[in-house]
Amino acid sequence: MKRHRLLHGLKFLVVVLLAATVFAFFVMELWNHLMPTLFGLHAVSFWQALGLLILSKILLGGFHGRPGFGGHWRQRMMERWEQMTPEEREKLRAGLRHGWGPFGCSPAPPAPPAPAAGAAPKE
Repeated sequence: MKRHRLLHGLKFLVVVLLAATVFAFFVMELWNHLMPTLFGLHAVSFWQALGLLILSKILLGGFHGRPGFGGHWRQRMMERWEQMTPEEREKLRAGLRHGWGPFGCSPAPPAPPAPAAGAAPKE
């Protein structure tokens, strides 16, 4: 029983190392074929390609066993949508239409202030 587990663990380790080697080689070849030609970047070694592969996995996918963001964001958004009042929903729609944040469209400029009561109009 103990020997079977050890062999299973060794097989798994060999498969993981083989897959990492193949992927790193693929990344290296792809980088060295495209990046110097397109962007004038330097070629990378096998170890640099393996580092890029690990870095991209950490930044984009994590090590939690499933790719991307986890997949539950849509369900959470639908639950939030159902709990919103009609006014909040319209505010969200308007924000999505006109863009929010530094990458969206800037809001319309504020209207000029109304003249004070009793003030003479400027000529």
